[in-house]
Amino acid sequence: MKVLVIGGGGREHALAWKLAQSPKVQKVFVAPGNGGTLLDSRFECINITQVPSLRAWAASEKIAVTVVGPEGPLAAGVVDEFRAHGLRVFGPTQAAAQLESSKAFSKTFMKRHGIPTAAFEAFSDPAKAHAYVDAMGAPIVVKADGLAAGKGVVVAMTAQEAHDAVDFMLLDNTLGVAHNQGGARVVIEEFLQGEEASFIVMVDGKNVVALATSQDHKRLLAGDLGPNTGGMGAYSPAPVVTPDVHARAMREVILPTVRGMEKDGIPYTGFLYAGLMIDAQGGVKTLEFNCRMGDPEAQPIMMRLKTDLVDVLMAATEPGPHGRLDQVDLEWDRRCALGVVMAAQGYPANPRKGDVITGLPVDTDDAVVFHAGTQQVDGKLQTSGGRVLCVTVLADKVKLAQQRAYEIAAGIQFDGQQYRTDIGHRAVKR
Repeated sequence: MKVLVIGGGGREHALAWKLAQSPKVQKVFVAPGNGGTLLDSRFECINITQVPSLRAWAASEKIAVTVVGPEGPLAAGVVDEFRAHGLRVFGPTQAAAQLESSKAFSKTFMKRHGIPTAAFEAFSDPAKAHAYVDAMGAPIVVKADGLAAGKGVVVAMTAQEAHDAVDFMLLDNTLGVAHNQGGARVVIEEFLQGEEASFIVMVDGKNVVALATSQDHKRLLAGDLGPNTGGMGAYSPAPVVTPDVHARAMREVILPTVRGMEKDGIPYTGFLYAGLMIDAQGGVKTLEFNCRMGDPEAQPIMMRLKTDLVDVLMAATEPGPHGRLDQVDLEWDRRCALGVVMAAQGYPANPRKGDVITGLPVDTDDAVVFHAGTQQVDGKLQTSGGRVLCVTVLADKVKLAQQRAYEIAAGIQFDGQQYRTDIGHRAVKR
């Protein structure tokens, strides 16, 4: 069968890499893909990004199933378009994708359905937002309401940082946030203490299957310092998600969300990512929802997945009121996986493009360099975005995976490259 992955980042490279391992797959198409997927003979890159054109192409090519990677096409209604023409596609509808595309929608949804989250208020008036910051004090969290490629969150440790965040989200929009209807809006919420984990599941409208746990590293610099990013590295499994925490996350967050969406008349299908804050007592609160696989969490998770992903996607997209994910058991490699993101000069604020990349190793069964912001120009691989590569390694222990990933990263060169030197530090300390 032919399968299609929509997107061009590291997550999409990882999904395509996993799908290409299936004996049932004749060809994996990636739209638009990147420099890494272009180099790999197992993939074919399709330079179509407009939703109606992509749907028409998928129908003419008889694509068996499509999986949507990034948030942009989901918010643009790609799933609705494909389904309306009888095509199998894994992802949430435009209405369901509001769980990510609108922080205000997401927070009011959680409040309505009793899903644990931080106390919050939403504002479109800068003066009222500033007054709220003054009343609450710092630390406090300011979030842009629209899509911001994982960068629309400021964890303000001082009141001044919070005021600056309000101004650039509501007045300047230096982040390039895709505002929702009604214009610019921010959600301001209480600062939560604890350890973060990424809890990602697959949903078919009713049934849920949990993926391996993982932990992302959001801050740019080692020691969790510097600005928030889309993610500088991740590892799986996450020791902070104990069996008890896993059960609580399913019981208190995931299942009420799936039931709540069904009750609200917008059944959820696709990857559902709950960013969780886990406190010292094992209590769980929801920081945010993403309607997709995490990036860079997808890379270590896909390295560990032993089950044929095509079988899972076919079960999830079975025609009818919902799929067959209740009949799916996922098998995982007992080893851990760790991915280190190599980013471009100037990331996250102003990443430089066009630097030549050299020193890429040949991928092996337990070490793969997934591409994100790369492109081919005149036969040379160049940087084309903020997060450029994710060096991902499987090993028996986190420490071993960490050492190997950094050995590989040290051999890869491009001008201005930056990466954290402590990915997996929490797991190593345990």
